[in-house]
Amino acid sequence: MRLVGPSGEQVGIVPLAKALELAQEYDLDLVEVAATARPPVCKLMDYGKFKYESAMKAREARKNQAHTVIKEMKLRPKIDPHDYDTKKGHVVRFLKQGDKVKITIMFRGREQSRPELGFRLLQRLADDVQDLGFVESSPKQDGRNMIMVLGPHKKKTEAMAEARALADARKAERQGRTTGSDADAAAADEDVVTEDAVAEAQDAPAEAEAPEAEAPVEQPAAPQGA
Repeated sequence: MRLVGPSGEQVGIVPLAKALELAQEYDLDLVEVAATARPPVCKLMDYGKFKYESAMKAREARKNQAHTVIKEMKLRPKIDPHDYDTKKGHVVRFLKQGDKVKITIMFRGREQSRPELGFRLLQRLADDVQDLGFVESSPKQDGRNMIMVLGPHKKKTEAMAEARALADARKAERQGRTTGSDADAAAADEDVVTEDAVAEAQDAPAEAEAPEAEAPVEQPAAPQGA
């Protein structure tokens, strides 16, 4: 077999026994990396570490992978202004996330004879969100419905990166507030301890100084015999 060393260096063509001996010497695994080659290629490596790193790379790739998603929003030609604002808010959110939005105008009864109502509504919506998206598919009549597709200006990967950056910033801000609160609490405890020490010092009675004992005065001796 052709053997590759732990650092990618070429060891050369060696017999299986020699390769196993080197693997035991380096405390590594002997892994076949190219079975169809002639001779087959094997490498000395830490197979457990290799599998872990491969799994982490695959996980990171899946996290950064962008899937094309088409959201759908349904409206009526004579929609209430409040409902229109609500629906437009959903469309704005979808476009900010980097998703396409399929807008469907549903006609009922006599409304089918006035498709211009749906067309004007779709044009109004496209104008309201032109900063975030563009008309990817122009309004088309499909039976009782009229359909338009809006595409986002921002790519899905960019939207995901911005969302992660915003989440990280919010997390750091919360941690900063928590750290600041702990520091304020510690400072307050220190102030309380200082005030207690001052109060104890003020309440302690002053020690009275003991008066010095006066030396006895010697009396003259009485004369003997009068």
